[in-house]
Amino acid sequence: MHYTGTIWRPPYEADSLLLEVTAGCTHHKCKFCTLYNDLPFKFRMSPLQDIEHDLLEAQLLYSDPISMMTARLQGLPISTPIQRVFLTGANPFVLKTEKLLEIADLIYKYLPAIETIGCFARITDPVKKSDNDLMRLRQAGYNGLTIGVETGDDTALSFMRKGYTSQDILTQCKRLEQAGIEYGFFYLTGISGKGNGEISAKASVEIFNQLHPFLVGPNMLTIYPDSDLYRDMQNGTWQEEGELEKYLELRTLVQNLRIPTYFAAMGASNAFQLRGHLPDDKEKLLATLDKIITEVNEDDLRRYRRNLPHL
Repeated sequence: MHYTGTIWRPPYEADSLLLEVTAGCTHHKCKFCTLYNDLPFKFRMSPLQDIEHDLLEAQLLYSDPISMMTARLQGLPISTPIQRVFLTGANPFVLKTEKLLEIADLIYKYLPAIETIGCFARITDPVKKSDNDLMRLRQAGYNGLTIGVETGDDTALSFMRKGYTSQDILTQCKRLEQAGIEYGFFYLTGISGKGNGEISAKASVEIFNQLHPFLVGPNMLTIYPDSDLYRDMQNGTWQEEGELEKYLELRTLVQNLRIPTYFAAMGASNAFQLRGHLPDDKEKLLATLDKIITEVNEDDLRRYRRNLPHL
């Protein structure tokens, strides 16, 4: 398989085939992000020949009779047909509709059991796609996008150079819904800075409550020395939110979410893993957050943050 740099995927895509179709990020301007700093380029699409070779390799692994027989002889588990492909890169959904459809055709050619195709996406990715384009992509199996919206706080979105507004989140996600494309949100706890956690949470739920994400997945802002945000901190132009304030922010988020969704703080940036279905598990989540806020020490949480090698 062809993979370039560190490969990032959501925790819930663990059983998906990771297929590299892009590397890097078309935006690559967010002040806090260092995920693609190991690449010598900003963004590129994989050659279709490489994509096809990887699909052939996956086909042999998952369906080749000789491979299955070898696995039996060696006492290894037999691979079952995979049903989902996750396209790697920061935002493969930015590719032109015809290119995404061509990739889907290749996937089904080699892996006919595939049911859906997912990927990371930016809020700006659907902008240049017509409503008909989005419906064609849904018909081709594109579904379950993961979007790092981060927050609905326009001040923070602007300062962090996200390249869109809260209104853009609302507009583009409604277009995805109209096309039948499901999506989940990554929320970045702490993005609004010291003293503004509650502002971020309330601004976000004002947007989220008008939409239908299948997931709201908080990750906690972790600032690394090679980020532009770290330099802002050194210059005194931005202050980091405290660790307990981040949990107060999460509490405000959970308390005010009124939509049915899966709330899951699963990534390594979260010192405590929190999962539950809203609204059914709201009280349980709030009780857990209250326990963390009242019983966990700020210094211990800060130590966890400092010792986190990467996300």
